[in-house]
Amino acid sequence: MLAERGPAALSARRLVREVGASTMAVYTHFGSMPALVREVIREGFARFMERLKKVRTDDEDPVAELFALCRVYREFAVAEPHVYAVLFGGSGLAGFELDDSDRDMGVYVLRVPRDAIVRAMALGRFREADSWLVVRQLWCLLHGLSDLERTGYLRADHLGGGVGLGDFLELVLRDFAVGAGDTVEAATASLAESAGRNS
Repeated sequence: MLAERGPAALSARRLVREVGASTMAVYTHFGSMPALVREVIREGFARFMERLKKVRTDDEDPVAELFALCRVYREFAVAEPHVYAVLFGGSGLAGFELDDSDRDMGVYVLRVPRDAIVRAMALGRFREADSWLVVRQLWCLLHGLSDLERTGYLRADHLGGGVGLGDFLELVLRDFAVGAGDTVEAATASLAESAGRNS
């Protein structure tokens, strides 16, 4: 229901009607509507993690791995915009607001790109820095781009010069890597290497 109709569609009454059960089933299986919503959020993060895990680890080119992970992030936001909006975009679900323990699930996801960043630092591709700070900088970039695209504020016709949204993401990722200490040439080569990893 969330994926197809958005956060506003999810209610105990609608849910039990869809599955052919009574409202009591929600409370029998989950204890409360907030507990059910929390389970939906867990499932959303699990689906997102499954996508991230399909990108293979690359100790020789962790920057290419990182770029592939970033594409997965954008693809998830585009493919499952309602789920993404609940997980990261501030959309309340059935009147339920995320708390810090719910947000911890989102922060947990960051360990995957952070691992690639740590390896890029070890190889001298990125300069030494607080890897948690660097991954959060990257997250802000990705979230901003994904949310603007998801909500229609960033479209290919806004970019000009025949640049598509995928191309724009690559430019942003290249510049992020250069800002983190990589060379333009190495970052460009890693972008090319990463292109087929999660297609």
